[in-house]
Amino acid sequence: MQGIRGLFVPGPTNVPEAIRKAIDVPMEDHRSPDVPALVLPLFQDLKKVFHTETGQVFVFPATGTGGWEASITNTLSPGDKVLAPRFGQFSVLWVDLCQRLGLDVETIDCEWGTGVPLDKLAERLSADKKREIKAILACHNETATGVTSDIAGVRKVMDQCDHPALLYVDGISSIGSIEFRMDDWGVDLAVAGSQKGFMMPAGLAIIGVSQKALEASKTNGLRRCYFDFKDMTATNATGYFPYTPPMNMLRGLRASLDRINAEGIENIWARHKFLAEGVRRAVSAWDMTLCAKEPKWHSDTVSAIVVPEGHDARKVIARAYDRYGLSLGAGLSVVAGKVFRIGHLGDLNELMLMMALGGAEMSMRDVGIPIEAGSGVAAAEEFWRKSNSRSMALAAE
Repeated sequence: MQGIRGLFVPGPTNVPEAIRKAIDVPMEDHRSPDVPALVLPLFQDLKKVFHTETGQVFVFPATGTGGWEASITNTLSPGDKVLAPRFGQFSVLWVDLCQRLGLDVETIDCEWGTGVPLDKLAERLSADKKREIKAILACHNETATGVTSDIAGVRKVMDQCDHPALLYVDGISSIGSIEFRMDDWGVDLAVAGSQKGFMMPAGLAIIGVSQKALEASKTNGLRRCYFDFKDMTATNATGYFPYTPPMNMLRGLRASLDRINAEGIENIWARHKFLAEGVRRAVSAWDMTLCAKEPKWHSDTVSAIVVPEGHDARKVIARAYDRYGLSLGAGLSVVAGKVFRIGHLGDLNELMLMMALGGAEMSMRDVGIPIEAGSGVAAAEEFWRKSNSRSMALAAE
């Protein structure tokens, strides 16, 4: 196929040229005297992305799943009770991980297309008179359904119930893209991944850890070795790692953080909201709906689009890839065949998203979904072109 392929899955995302070049360098000595000059500023700049002054940030050679495991194994003990709202494939997988590690997981099962139910959470925490619940797992942005939950609301509920549980947040497809405030929201463990908002290849699990969680790691009972916070803390303080780090990826992370700092994290949040709203206008113009049941659940990093009854989203995805070189996200588990997903996060602008919307339109028409040619593209265009200022356009809405 001539030209470039369009990558619009919700991760891995497009890697900017500057980051690719930063990664594509000769191998280097990971114990050399100048390594701390690279490593120590990374931790400080990552804290800005997480919006934490009091927490500590760890970078593990792993994917987001490794970040989940590191968070759990460093802070809980065998048999601890964990409360987990479950409303999409990734919250399902996080529950599975905890069960495999020997934890007692209680779920709050929700309709897919919704997020953390604050009322049910409050009810359960109020009933926990003996304070048996040691952890709450909240998926900030459920990638499978395009749903963002209210983490500030989760913390408010916990505080109103005066509940001491640790708050764990899966921010893999949110941190670095949409609003996330670790300190303000009282998050104890926040997990991010390099392949989403950080605009890098998969391979780094980035974890923000509160002082409360660090204290818990000193007395917890689950075993770990590779993911031990203690080992990381001791060596990271000197600017090194307890094992051979992926130096090329650290170079890429430096370039990523430079781009984030240059744009400004709050400007990045506004850009994602602005671009996502254009996609939502397109979906409405197609006379289709999102998997997210209400606007309050709408994600600014991924839209899961429900195909009409009698049609198979897998055919749309296959046609887009085979005929137009466009990668769209597939529906997972419960929503397999019912939705296709457009990822709109990371290094992205309006013209890039036009590619995704135009390719999706052509693919849907090719497989018999009755939409008007150009309708979604036109609707997004009209929203995006209203103002040269993204922040002004958002304020006007």
